[in-house]
Amino acid sequence: MPDGRLGGVTESAVARDPGTVFVRPRRIRVVCWILAPALVVMFALLSIGLHGATGSGAATFQRGDQLAMAGLGVLGGLVVLLFTRPRVEADARGVRVRNVFGGYDLPWDVVRAVRFDRSSAWASLELHDDELVPVLALQAVDRELAVDGVRALRALHAAYRQPQSEQSEPEVTQG
Repeated sequence: MPDGRLGGVTESAVARDPGTVFVRPRRIRVVCWILAPALVVMFALLSIGLHGATGSGAATFQRGDQLAMAGLGVLGGLVVLLFTRPRVEADARGVRVRNVFGGYDLPWDVVRAVRFDRSSAWASLELHDDELVPVLALQAVDRELAVDGVRALRALHAAYRQPQSEQSEPEVTQG
C-alpha cells in the first residue's frame, strides 16, 4: 500500500510486499512431512509381514490383504498431509483463510477483530455477527511467526476496515 498506513508490516517475515500478509504454520507442516512418509513405510513393512496362516485358525493372509494394508498406509499419509493446508492471506480486499477442511473469503468490513487469546491454540477472526472464524495458520506452537502474523493482520484490519458510521446508510434530511 503506497500511502504507508501499515507501518511495520513489511518488517515481518509474514509480509510478501507492503500491504499483503501471507502465513502458513511451520511446526505442524514439519511434523506432517515427517509423519506421512513414516506412516507409509510402517504400513508397507507391516504388509510385508502379513503372510501365511493367521495363527491357529484356518484363514491365511492373501496378496489382497497385503495390498490393502499398504493402501491404508498411503491413505493415512494423505490424511496427515491435509494438516499442511492451513494458510491465511490478507490484503486490501480482505482476508482469505484456508483451514484443514474448507475456507473463508471475508472482506475487512465484516471482521470486528483479530483475536489470539492466551489460552487458544490458534488465532480467530471475530465477525460482526458474533461468529468466530478459526485461523489455523496462526498457531500458538509457532510462537513468533504467529505473533507477527496476528500483528500484521491487525494492522491490515485497522487500515482497511470501514468505521461503523461509514457502513450505515446516509441520512436523508428534509428541507
